[in-house]
Amino acid sequence: MIKTSDYKTIREMLEAEEQLTLSPFASLSQNSLGRDRNEPQDDIRPVYQRDRDRIIHSKAFRRMKHKTQVFLAPEGDHYRTRLTHTLEVSQIARTISKALRLNEDLTEAIALGHDLGHTPFGHSGEAVLDRLCSEGFVHSEQSVRIVEVIEKSGKGLNLTKEVRDGIFNHQTAGDPSTLEGHVVRISDKIAYLNHDVDDAIRAGLLTEQDIPKEYTDVLGNNVHDRLSSLIHDVIMHSIGENSINMSGEFEQAMFKLRKWMFANVYVGGRAKEEEGKAQHMIELLFNYYMDHPDDLTREYRELMANGTGKERAVCDYISGMTDTYAIEKFEELFVPKGWKF
Repeated sequence: MIKTSDYKTIREMLEAEEQLTLSPFASLSQNSLGRDRNEPQDDIRPVYQRDRDRIIHSKAFRRMKHKTQVFLAPEGDHYRTRLTHTLEVSQIARTISKALRLNEDLTEAIALGHDLGHTPFGHSGEAVLDRLCSEGFVHSEQSVRIVEVIEKSGKGLNLTKEVRDGIFNHQTAGDPSTLEGHVVRISDKIAYLNHDVDDAIRAGLLTEQDIPKEYTDVLGNNVHDRLSSLIHDVIMHSIGENSINMSGEFEQAMFKLRKWMFANVYVGGRAKEEEGKAQHMIELLFNYYMDHPDDLTREYRELMANGTGKERAVCDYISGMTDTYAIEKFEELFVPKGWKF
């Protein structure tokens, strides 16, 4: 029985509760590899809870509400944005972690931070910066760069190594060092596959009946059933294991549905008709700021003054833009304005 009086701080009590209640495969807060810069422990919050709070209060997190998930400039309030996607990933990941008795704070911190580095206009914007930047551009790497370097006027958020590792490794090719990171990695795919189907149906791009029966027979015949069945499958095949697993049948069906979505929505669908315009706009902005680095905002000029190369600073600035801000800067720089005598 945990008694508050047995501990000097609430944090120590919470860490003791983790030891008693979490799975032997969970990442305990008191065993964290720590931060790059040492700092005093909080008297209330364990380290991963502090990381979660720092991400939520960051500027990059707030900007995600105006960044494209899949549908560029959709007309309607109910389509997912990068922020709502992030919240759905967090909810799914926490459900799985709680059922497996993993560290929910670590899971949530990774989930909330995993897409901080996304560009305006979704993956189409990322593709342009990756092509233009000689060092390449990958949103998972940029997410880590934001929390290590860019936030707080170049000081970064000083997050724990476990959170940064999970953010960096959330993509398909990643291999997180914690089970919590693996939970976020699979939750990201479960989330975007299901909500993208939902948004595509809402937009009239497809109907439930258009989805091949070989996938719906396994996963379910509507968004709710597919989401529930995938979460249950992961939990049932991961309980008591030092790994996060999915049954072969469900994994195959999920990735085949993902491939079908690429062909019918992500690449070839009407929702992407404006993508070329968005990519051209980002390219023009990139070229402009490469020629006029003094027009970058102060924090990015300071990054250059502290050793960041011009090309990387330009990528930092553009990737941090929201869709609306990118359009505003484009109009300011390239669209002629009327004037009066």
